[in-house]
Amino acid sequence: MLLALLPVSKANPQAFCRSVPSAFEHVPAFYARIRIAGIRGIQGVVRKTVNDELRATIWEPQHMDKIVPSLLYNMQKTEDADSRIGPPSSPTGGDKEENPAALAENCFRELLARATYGNMNNAVKPVFAHLDHHKLWDPNEFAVHCFKIIMYSIQAQYSHHVIQEILGHLDFCKRDSPRVRAGIIQVLLETIAIAAKGSIGPTVLEVFNTLLKHLSLSVDVELGAKSGSSGNIDTRSKECEEKMVQNAIIQTIGFFGSNLPDYQRSEIMMFIMGKVPVFGMTAHSSENGQLGDLGTRRIQIMLLRSLLMVTSGYNAKSVATVLSAPFLDPLLSSSLMEDCELRQLVLEVLHNLIDRHDNRAKLRGIRIIPDVSDLKIKRDKISRQDVSFMKKHGQQLYRHIYLGCKEDDNVHKNFELLYTTLALITIELANEEVVTDLIRLAIALQDMAILNEDNLSMFSRCSIMALVAAYLNFLSQMIAVPAFCQHISKVIETRTVEGPCFLPETIFRDKCSLPRTFDKDDKSLFFLMNKIAESLGGSGYSTERLSVPYVPQVTDEDRLSRRKSIVDTVSIQVDILAANGTENKVNNTEEITFEALKKAIDNTGLEEQEKEKRRLVIEKFQKAPFEEIAAQCESKATLLHDRLAQILELTIRPPPSPSGTLTITAGHTHYQSVPVYEMKFPDLCVY
Repeated sequence: MLLALLPVSKANPQAFCRSVPSAFEHVPAFYARIRIAGIRGIQGVVRKTVNDELRATIWEPQHMDKIVPSLLYNMQKTEDADSRIGPPSSPTGGDKEENPAALAENCFRELLARATYGNMNNAVKPVFAHLDHHKLWDPNEFAVHCFKIIMYSIQAQYSHHVIQEILGHLDFCKRDSPRVRAGIIQVLLETIAIAAKGSIGPTVLEVFNTLLKHLSLSVDVELGAKSGSSGNIDTRSKECEEKMVQNAIIQTIGFFGSNLPDYQRSEIMMFIMGKVPVFGMTAHSSENGQLGDLGTRRIQIMLLRSLLMVTSGYNAKSVATVLSAPFLDPLLSSSLMEDCELRQLVLEVLHNLIDRHDNRAKLRGIRIIPDVSDLKIKRDKISRQDVSFMKKHGQQLYRHIYLGCKEDDNVHKNFELLYTTLALITIELANEEVVTDLIRLAIALQDMAILNEDNLSMFSRCSIMALVAAYLNFLSQMIAVPAFCQHISKVIETRTVEGPCFLPETIFRDKCSLPRTFDKDDKSLFFLMNKIAESLGGSGYSTERLSVPYVPQVTDEDRLSRRKSIVDTVSIQVDILAANGTENKVNNTEEITFEALKKAIDNTGLEEQEKEKRRLVIEKFQKAPFEEIAAQCESKATLLHDRLAQILELTIRPPPSPSGTLTITAGHTHYQSVPVYEMKFPDLCVY
């Protein structure tokens, strides 16, 4: 039968492929020989394309739709699971002769090796149709095996075509079950692992953009299923499957990003950071616009996890190049979110980018280190670029560390990461000025815990005290000034006996009894700035700079970062007062008495307060560091610029257009068109 059909194969490949038997299973050995003969016939047709007129016709979709599924069907019968590890091995001579699957695989390799730029897609698309028809995405072992064969068989410059086809199929299957989408994403991961080093141009951004779009879609589906049901078993199962899709996407993003060259990786970091939504913004991207606060938080966590994987292993020669303002500003804004997990991810991303000598593993765990030299910390001399970076962005980093410690929902991991951040800045970026500012920051954190103006919990206050103790112990040994080390060691020894809750080894234990109150008058338990300044005065450190307390500057960044800004809170209060009506006005009316009038007439107290404010301002401009003053002025200028931009956006309208201007009157939308002859054009535009 096959011999009779062989002359037809050259004239009509379609008819020949239909002749390959595949449905007769009751005589396996006999029909295996028939299948082998049919596959050899297809192989002969493929080899004929090298120097024959079939070269053009065989690659047409109607022929590929028959040839490729025939080969895949025979490969599928005895697919070996071990072939998923590493490049699929080529069949040996004996296998090709005896095994239909091995012979079909070899023929498939030959077909792909002959594919060119114009016909690559025609050879790949039938693979998707076969995998969809036979439901081979879940489980996806055979799909992974097929695409490994494809990637290792085609010419390297055509790899991006395969990636684009997988991305297109992922878009096509966006409404399929989570397991199918996860299977396609895992195939994409295996494909990217082979092609990542050679990926250039728009393919890189297309991969990330598509994956981030599907990440947002998955979160939306998960939250929709959660809100639309009462928590039954099917809903929980669907949520778990969507999380599996999300984890597969994050793993793919991280793997692809970590295999890119440095210049492309920095662009991808900027791209991902630009996709992170921020609470308080009036408009979100189209992917995140309908998710709500819970969905926005989930997207933030997913994107920061992706960013963490992309930055893993990134070794920047200069911190200034990787932590540029367009990247650093939104990253640090995310560190002000009211979510401890988000703040942890931001700090871990910072660690990946700051730590250029792999010291994080040595600093793991917040503790009092007896001898820092035992850690064998690696460090280089601070470069000019790093000094310039700290002069420009140092106050910004200190401010976010300070505000990060004030969050009352911090857990052990948050304080551990904050300690590691301070230690890495000391190792990688600290000169004498930076060390001075870090000491001022540490003492300000201690004062925050002692005074407790923010009504922090006792655990947070003790944890901040422990953080300051662990960091000053590390810093004192790094700069190795004997008098400074002696003061720090003495306070730690006193705390060991009288205040163990102020040390990390005690406060971060599983069961730690917290003190009921703080003894603010017991100076022996606290690090004193006057003694620190005295001990460092003779070692080249500025005592005047140390004597100025650190105060973080409030900027407009808080409004963009928090879920509720100060403006939102004020507007809520105004609405409440307006809703209460005149009853509240009566209740809030102050009773006019002789004492009240006397207090209003006596302005001496107000004058004293004004004098004290002026004195503090003058003292600050005389003694405060230039970088701190510049940061304050820059924040005011930025705030003024933002307000001016808002005013201009409200007042300036676009010029009239012949196509019409959209206006809304009494709730109705209509267009007002302006005739061309009534419009006034500039002289240069008229001829």
